[in-house]
Amino acid sequence: MTCGIDATYSLGGELTGVGIYSREILWGLARAYPEAQFRFCYRGHRFRQAFSESLPPNARRWLLTSATPAFTRVFHSLNQRLDAWRYRRAVATFHDLFVMTGDYSSAEFRARFTRQAVQAAARADLIISVSRATAEHLEQLLKVEPSRIRVIPHGVHLPAGAPPADSQRENVILFVGVLQKRKNSQRLVEAFHRTPPGWKLILAGSTGFGGEATLDAVERSPRRDDIVLPGYTSGAELEKLYRKARIFAFPSLDEGFGMPVLEAMAHGVPVLTSRRSAMPEVAGDAAVLVDPEDVESIAEGLRNLMEDEGYREQLRSRSLQRAAEFRWETAVRRTWDVYQEISGVPRLRRSSALSGISDPES
Repeated sequence: MTCGIDATYSLGGELTGVGIYSREILWGLARAYPEAQFRFCYRGHRFRQAFSESLPPNARRWLLTSATPAFTRVFHSLNQRLDAWRYRRAVATFHDLFVMTGDYSSAEFRARFTRQAVQAAARADLIISVSRATAEHLEQLLKVEPSRIRVIPHGVHLPAGAPPADSQRENVILFVGVLQKRKNSQRLVEAFHRTPPGWKLILAGSTGFGGEATLDAVERSPRRDDIVLPGYTSGAELEKLYRKARIFAFPSLDEGFGMPVLEAMAHGVPVLTSRRSAMPEVAGDAAVLVDPEDVESIAEGLRNLMEDEGYREQLRSRSLQRAAEFRWETAVRRTWDVYQEISGVPRLRRSSALSGISDPES
C-alpha cells in the first residue's frame, strides 16, 4: 500500500506541537511498517528545504500537487488541511479549534484557519482527533458526526534512567511553550509575584501572538531578577531544565492536547496546569488543576507545591505512572489502523520495533 502524508510541518529548527507530532507519525509509520511505501509530501514553499534531511528507506519526497492524492491509496493531512483535490481515501488530523473561538490570533488568520478547517472536515473520510476535548469541538463547531472521529492521543518518549529525586533538583518553576496570550504566560508571571522568595521562574519559549504583554510583565515584576528568559529551548538544553525544575507550570487557556504537560510528567516534575480544555484529560489525577483566568488560583497552586515536599513527591509518582500510559508507538499503530479501516487492504505485518508495546486503551 502506498500512503501519502503531508510532511510540510515536520520541517524547521524550532518545532512545537504540530511539528513534533508530524515527525513522530511520519518516521514512526515508516519504521513500523517497512512493507508499505510512503510519500512524504511537501507544499511548494517547503519542498526545497525537505532535501536537507535523509528519509527512511521506504519513503520518498514528493511535491504536493493536485496529482499527489490520486496515486496514493490513503492521503493523510497531519494539520487539518485538505485542499480541493481528488482523494481516493483521506484522513485529517485535527489538533484544536480554539482559533475559531478564542482571541488568540489575527482576524485574517482566524478566517483562513476556519475556512481550511471546514473544508478538511467535509473532505476527510475519517478524522483523527488528538483529544476528546478537540473531538467535542469538532462535533459542536463543525457538526462532524461522532462516527467519523477517531481519538488518538499524542505520545511521549520516556527518558533513559530514573529522573532526579526532589532533593537533587533546584527551586525552579519551569514553563515550556510559546510566550503568547493563549499560553497565559503573563498571568503566570503575575502569580509568581505572590509566591515565597528563594525560587526562580524559567520561561522557556519564543515570543508569539500577544507575547509582548508577558515580556512587559517580566520587566515590571518586583521579582525580575528571579525570572529567566532563555528563548526557544530544545534537545539537551531542555532536558537539563526538566531535570533541574521542582515544579512545572502550564496554566494555558486552551490546548488541543497539551504536550508539555506530558513531557514534564515523563521527567518526574510535579505539574500545575489548567482545569479546562484538554489539560485535565491529559493530566488525570497527576497534576494540580487551577483556574487559568484567576491569578490567585495559580499563585495558590504554586505555593502549595513550593511549600510541601511530600505533596510534590506524591505528584511525582503519579506523573511517572501517567506518562507511561502515553506512547508514540501506540499513536503510530492506531493511526495505521485508521488507514486500514478506510482502505480495505489486509493488515500488513508490524515491524518488531513495535512488538511488545502495550496499548493503554486496549
